Amino acid sequence: MNEVQHQKWWGWGVEGIAFNHTDKPGFAPFVKDKIGLDLSEPAAEVPRFEDLDVPASRLPEDVGQALSDILGDHHVNTTDYDRVVHTYGKGLRDLVMIRAGILPRVPDVVVYPANEAEVQALVDLAVTADAVLIPFGGGSNISGSLTPQAQEGRPIISLDLGRLNRVLEIDEQAGLARVQAGALGPDLEEQLGRTGWTMGHQPDSFRHSTLGGWIATRSSGMQSDKYGDIADITRGLRMVQPGKVVVVRPLPSTSTGPSVREMILGSEGRLGVITEAWVHVHRLPENRDVIAYLFPNFSAGLAAMEEIANSDAEPTITRVSDAPETAFSLQTRKASTSLSSKIGEGLFEVLRRRGWDLDKVCISYIGYEGTTAHMRYTKGIVGKIVGKHGAIKLGKGPGAMYDAKKFDTPYLRDFLLDRGALGDVSDTAAPWSKLGELYVNTMRNAYTAYEELGVKGYVMCHLSHSYHSGACLYFTFAFRPKEGLDPLIQYDLVKSAIQQSFVDYHGTLSHHHGVGIDHQPWLEQDIGEAGTDMLVGLLRANDPSRNLNPGTLIPPEREW
Repeated sequence: MNEVQHQKWWGWGVEGIAFNHTDKPGFAPFVKDKIGLDLSEPAAEVPRFEDLDVPASRLPEDVGQALSDILGDHHVNTTDYDRVVHTYGKGLRDLVMIRAGILPRVPDVVVYPANEAEVQALVDLAVTADAVLIPFGGGSNISGSLTPQAQEGRPIISLDLGRLNRVLEIDEQAGLARVQAGALGPDLEEQLGRTGWTMGHQPDSFRHSTLGGWIATRSSGMQSDKYGDIADITRGLRMVQPGKVVVVRPLPSTSTGPSVREMILGSEGRLGVITEAWVHVHRLPENRDVIAYLFPNFSAGLAAMEEIANSDAEPTITRVSDAPETAFSLQTRKASTSLSSKIGEGLFEVLRRRGWDLDKVCISYIGYEGTTAHMRYTKGIVGKIVGKHGAIKLGKGPGAMYDAKKFDTPYLRDFLLDRGALGDVSDTAAPWSKLGELYVNTMRNAYTAYEELGVKGYVMCHLSHSYHSGACLYFTFAFRPKEGLDPLIQYDLVKSAIQQSFVDYHGTLSHHHGVGIDHQPWLEQDIGEAGTDMLVGLLRANDPSRNLNPGTLIPPEREW
């Protein structure tokens, strides 16, 4: 019906692309050993859309006519398929629900504005008609920020920003680009790259997420050590509210009271619809390398990352996996790769003779960009630091392999679901002084939850996104739920154990996945009662009738 393309309705990415284990000989035995999942058993068939019982649209005729008057019939869609695509994001809970055909509340209409004036008319109509309006970018959210409230009786409008997908201008002297909020990562970078620029923001969801979504959830990318988080990259923006547009000019810094820019970052559609932003851009680097290293244990890797963060080195990526994630990575390699040639029995035998405990080794990836001289300088500093902490250099081959498959991880969630297992992620950030304690207790709490359920599960972690004062820890967990008990109840027990550990041991509820519905229970513990009061006041003042994506951010007991 229009040029906007979406992910498949039942899983991550587009049709025809999925995680494949048949060319990875170590993967099946690894999964069988760690979570008791037998990959020789057939996977579930791809869900059929025609098997869904989709609730009929409740769109009032007068509201539908008003939408058509604004956009034309071609960009107002009430088909079951389009409405279902816009019902959920791509989190574990979302995918379990949609695969089971559980659709308690579906948007009544999906609209596709082409410009800010149309967005303004749609926002004003939603308030006038007392409808709910939910902004939609790439649909990749994994914290429940797109899910309509089940009990919502008002008309629900999903506002898809996919047609607002252009780089509008580049201020070359300032290193800023003005970009529409609906631009997907690959489209944004392709347009910037035509004239030699890059934004450098690369979250795992890069291929299927948008600039507006990144801003609305305070996204971070795997190259944030150089380019910054989206909060650093975003300098100005425009956000449509009822009857007006909030304009934040792209100033390098300002002292004009509490930051309006910061209020909008992470607002998840509760304050308005972001239509465009001014973002930092950089000239494409002359050179780029990702080099792999191997540490004797996770503590050594954490210490090295901390020292690198506080040195004069300027890497693009600083990442180190714990031993469980390293073991997983080794079993996802193909039969013949540069990684297998570097990390094989020959190397392991040498390390064994040196006294390394091979069950504790941890792989690290460090990225470098810039001129030859700059990269030589940074590599020299990093090399001395990692050597001091016992690491050995594996080289560019394993790093290039990591770089090539860095956006493939989300497909694993579908792969596991197809076979009756659950897999998800939780991320946090904490000061360097607290990271070790946070890591140990989170791992312990997750395995305690598995024991309570009586299931076999796996947890792994990596450090990424280093800062002066601390870093992000990114946990991935998977298990095969026990039969006869709702899988989401079992999932909630494990997820809650991990999330509670974050706030109990000096971390935040989420480093870059936002709040949504899934993380609400920990919000007040994270920002405090007084901080939550301030947030409630901000939302009440800007959206008194709760027309703008109600249900996200604020826990139900604090709603008004």
